[in-house]
Amino acid sequence: MSNLILIRHGQSQWNKERRFTGWADIDLTEEGKSEAKHAGELIKKLNIEFDYYFSSYLKRAYNSLTIILNILDRSESEIVKAWELNERHYGNLTSLDKDQMIKKHGAKQINIWRRSYDIPPPPMSNQHLYRKNIYLNIPKDKIRESESLKDTFERVVPYYKKKIEPLIHDKKNVFISAHGNSLRALCKELFCISNEKIVDLEIPTGNPLLIEFSDSFKVKNYKYLDSKRARKILFNV
Repeated sequence: MSNLILIRHGQSQWNKERRFTGWADIDLTEEGKSEAKHAGELIKKLNIEFDYYFSSYLKRAYNSLTIILNILDRSESEIVKAWELNERHYGNLTSLDKDQMIKKHGAKQINIWRRSYDIPPPPMSNQHLYRKNIYLNIPKDKIRESESLKDTFERVVPYYKKKIEPLIHDKKNVFISAHGNSLRALCKELFCISNEKIVDLEIPTGNPLLIEFSDSFKVKNYKYLDSKRARKILFNV
């Protein structure tokens, strides 16, 4: 049997400010750091030896994982960074205030851009303040000007199948620190969630989701380690 932990980074500064973050490289708040520390304490109680650690390229995910590794006394462990695990690219909405955008476009339209499966936000303009930073280390032909959850799924899941799933099959224990939408995409695959139901799935910040696989590599058990902050996993049934 193998174990997989998925964790969305702790609260970021733009989570706190209710701004669209996407690929903007925004760091953790003090509360976010505390969430990561608490996550590490919960994980430490499991007494699971993890063999591999994965993170997105974005500092809020990477720094959450380094905080957790310090709690686990594994600060020297190698972390594999993958842009494929980055948050969904919010296009021209990046950095904008969510409440202001609701006033401008209406709650229904913002909800479509945020929660729908296959409708992306408006593409990022060439003049956007964060454009250079976002595309600094990523080949432009690898990432769209904005992404729907479907677009995110189409980069996250192939990476998982190529780089991480074989480790699960080899009965290794794996840890992934990523983002709300990249983890929604992965959960869609792991839990066979339909296109219709995925819009209702929310991933809490800083709460580890432990997934246990059977010997046939199917999901056997799963639970959020902090039950008070858990979210329901919606199966395709």
